[in-house]
Amino acid sequence: MKNLSNNNIIHIKDGDIEYLQFRKLLEYKDKVKHCYTTKSNDYEVDDGVNYKRLYNSLKLDYNKLVKIKEQIHSNYVQVINSEEEKPDKVDGLITNKKEISFSLRFADCTPIYLYDPVKDVIGDIHSGWKGTVGKIAQVAVRKMMQEYNSNPEDIICCIGPAIGKCHFEVDEDVKNIFENTFSYMNMNNRIIEKGEIKEGKQKYFIDTNLINRTMLEEIGLLKENIIESNICTVCNKEVLHSYRVDGENAGRNTAIMSLI
Repeated sequence: MKNLSNNNIIHIKDGDIEYLQFRKLLEYKDKVKHCYTTKSNDYEVDDGVNYKRLYNSLKLDYNKLVKIKEQIHSNYVQVINSEEEKPDKVDGLITNKKEISFSLRFADCTPIYLYDPVKDVIGDIHSGWKGTVGKIAQVAVRKMMQEYNSNPEDIICCIGPAIGKCHFEVDEDVKNIFENTFSYMNMNNRIIEKGEIKEGKQKYFIDTNLINRTMLEEIGLLKENIIESNICTVCNKEVLHSYRVDGENAGRNTAIMSLI
């Protein structure tokens, strides 16, 4: 299988278990663990066997895994204080509790890992295009500030593999939503690119990675603390699950994060 390692990402192969990790977060490997899974194993529809094997590789306690029952492409972020909690209908989780691990599911949407090494707080965020329009990344950072007194300048954000501008093709209606929501940034010419006319409809390409980066800088994160994977899920469909490629048959990539 293709290796996706680059300047920001390491592609780990541990036997037949494979996942991606950010080099930046690995600088804090004694305090936080994380990964983004590939197609090598199915962590979405199984009896927990593959999850346990993955957790063994990460040296995490599977019994302290917290998963969202239903991710709804919202901008709702929930504070988690115990592995007994069963979050539902949210798209982001934050905590300062050690050993609890979060597992969110992705297939083109943007994974956002947040880590405050000063206050020892993490966030695991699912930012679909609707969540991006709802500014879920800012919602999560603001909640870290309110709940844990985090300073945005201390927060590290890693933006995981997602559909890139090269493949996030939309119609006029979605283009207008992005245009109206983010026109205040005065960078629509960079966020939105005009595509071809297909079947009588004008197409456009949207750069959600740039939007999320800009929003995070707006709320106070330092430019150097925002690290992008530079990996498009569609371009790497042989390694990563993509809804744009496989539709309803698409599996899910898993973004795991835990304080230790």
